[in-house]
Amino acid sequence: MTRPSVLFVCLGNICRSPMAEGALRKASHDAGIAIDVDSAGTGDWHIGRPPDPRAQLVAREHGIDIAGYRARQVTPHDFLRFDHILALDLQNLRDLKVIAPAREQSRLELLMDLVPGREGTAVADPYFGDEDDFRTAWNDVVRASAFLIERLAR
Repeated sequence: MTRPSVLFVCLGNICRSPMAEGALRKASHDAGIAIDVDSAGTGDWHIGRPPDPRAQLVAREHGIDIAGYRARQVTPHDFLRFDHILALDLQNLRDLKVIAPAREQSRLELLMDLVPGREGTAVADPYFGDEDDFRTAWNDVVRASAFLIERLAR
């Protein structure tokens, strides 16, 4: 049996998606489930840069070090490499559908669709906010990761 693989996608890959990557890595470790996890952005502005310092701070508050992550842009190859591609908001989901090979569209989902009562909603982009906005985004990705772990454990 192959390991499930998950790619989280936001706009710049320096806030929400690296926090989601860190949250799922911890959740999978805690659950004893081996998963390949990565994150990427639909935009190219931050390629090669580490996560936003506020994202690093909030992850560190929960014992997770994401400082070594580096932003990258999603590629068509990602649709072949990952079983699950989870967009953190509706615009990024639309953008992913544009670049996805037609036969790979089924791999795309909105992350918060995994959380009962949050279907169709986004993980709010904290980039122009403060640390509390990053904490709110963190809580969303942690909650969604728990539901994703439940799904993958079945």
